[in-house]
Amino acid sequence: MSNRTEKELLIEIVDYFNVYIFENHINASLKVHSKLKSYNINPIVVKYLSKVLENNYSPEGVAKALFYPRVLGTSINTSFGTRIQNMFVELKIAEGSLIPGMDIEFIDKIENRKKWCQLKSGPNTINSEDVKPLIRKFTNTIQLARTNKALKNINNTDFIVGVLYGEISDLSMHYKEIDKFHPVIIGKDFWHRITGFPNFYDGLVTALHQCINNLDTKDFITKGCDELANEIKKSPLFRFQ
Repeated sequence: MSNRTEKELLIEIVDYFNVYIFENHINASLKVHSKLKSYNINPIVVKYLSKVLENNYSPEGVAKALFYPRVLGTSINTSFGTRIQNMFVELKIAEGSLIPGMDIEFIDKIENRKKWCQLKSGPNTINSEDVKPLIRKFTNTIQLARTNKALKNINNTDFIVGVLYGEISDLSMHYKEIDKFHPVIIGKDFWHRITGFPNFYDGLVTALHQCINNLDTKDFITKGCDELANEIKKSPLFRFQ
């Protein structure tokens, strides 16, 4: 990472969030998710959800049943994880990892050792069935890496799970099980290790809140739903009384 100040790095990351996560999500919501062809529709469930939302089976109710969970859940969560990984590499905070199963590599600014990191968004983002496969993947990766003479001095603590937000007390029992074998570094500690600035996480949260407050999101949900409802009215997939 270049010798950027904490403020300079904050600005770069916030700008990245604004363009590639927030604005991209809004644009995709209007250009992609407002189109009927982007959905695989369960006709029974969508009729029920329309009734729940509108007390009626209507184009507007169907549009909301499709559009709301996509825009407010699936699409933003999917793009968030992918974009954050890309962000670390594109802003030269870390390098993309060539080791299978690892997302990024970086020099830990506290330990001054290279770390291979699998990124996770939050403290409850894995299930119980994910624990053993993840530990096994780490073990196999370390064994493979040790066959490379350049990596012969690595140890278990050099392969970590990096959790982007939250506190240690927030970690699920599944993460705590992984932490017995490989460090799970979360929130403030993670951002300190990857940027070198002890209070970077707190500053980033504050700066992102300010960025979000300045976003123009007026009526974009309504506009997307209306466009989708108009397509639904014309579609042979639906029959409304």
